[in-house]
Amino acid sequence: MGPVATNPKGCVTIAIHAKPGSKQNAVTDLTSEAVGVAIAAPPSEGEANAELCRYLSKVLELRKSDGGKSREKVVKLLASTTPEEILEKLKKEAEKK
Repeated sequence: MGPVATNPKGCVTIAIHAKPGSKQNAVTDLTSEAVGVAIAAPPSEGEANAELCRYLSKVLELRKSDGGKSREKVVKLLASTTPEEILEKLKKEAEKK
């Protein structure tokens, strides 16, 4: 299945391993379990979560909404896109580093 999938309701989901406190925002790695995302914001008061949403919305060219509070996240995308398209955009972003 991998980190990018479609749930029973038809929404694309991404399993995220967030790495707050990094120098810059970046997709760091893609494993079979999660997409590693470095976040240039501290893990306090929701700053890293807000920055993660901003960054992913930019990379995936989508509007943002709120995320959870732990480092392991599942992001639900309310957009008409496929897991393959999302994975391709994440891979392109990971290659930039």
